[in-house]
Amino acid sequence: MASKRVLVVAGIGNGIGTGAATARLFAKEGYSVALVGRERPGSKAANNLAKEINQEGGQAALFTVPSYSHEDITSAWSSIHSHFPKPDYSIRAALFNVGQGVWKRFLDVTPEDVQASLQTNVAAAFAFSRGAVLSFKENDIEEPNGKRGALIFTGATAGMRGNVTTSAFAAGKFGARALAQVWLKSSERTIFTSHMSAIIDGVIQLDPNADESTSQDTRLDPDSIASSYLFLVNQHRSAWTAELDRKFSHKKAPK
Repeated sequence: MASKRVLVVAGIGNGIGTGAATARLFAKEGYSVALVGRERPGSKAANNLAKEINQEGGQAALFTVPSYSHEDITSAWSSIHSHFPKPDYSIRAALFNVGQGVWKRFLDVTPEDVQASLQTNVAAAFAFSRGAVLSFKENDIEEPNGKRGALIFTGATAGMRGNVTTSAFAAGKFGARALAQVWLKSSERTIFTSHMSAIIDGVIQLDPNADESTSQDTRLDPDSIASSYLFLVNQHRSAWTAELDRKFSHKKAPK
């Protein structure tokens, strides 16, 4: 019997954004889901998401971390491997959906702001992606896509260009994008894995009570982004998308 595929998602947020939408979609596609999230007082979003997936017939487990430090993320990977052991399971996809936003003009940015952005957006991304790549290297090549695993980074417009209030944030997202490119170039693509960086150019719809007619024209739908991630994971290794640029329309649709 073939191993059951596992998706690892770091960054669940409030349970209604990109990370949660991706977890729900992959669970419906037959993946077991490992949810990695910060321990936050009063926050139940990740736990509720795991319960929701399990109640709907899927399989999900939550792995909370005190921080997104290298040590805590490495420990989370160890726990994930213990919970989803080989040969019954194989980690086939991983999404780094964590971000540390800092919205200040350059002279208002503090050294602590820069450090926080680099720690979460770059150092944590490195620790998570390293764990993912090491996991993929243990897999056999999966058909029909011909690869051992897929790693996706949720990027941002700030990873492409800076702006007056994104100096610290852009530094972190530029670093995460560079990291994704390095993994892509250094991977043995015919042997074990592919890496993609997804660029989210726009505001993601996070309010379930928002006016739907308005949000469709000005917000990115998390479920639509999740569908793009599934497309990336299913791509054959012979022709993958290194970067996917998702935008919302700046013009309202005709009535």
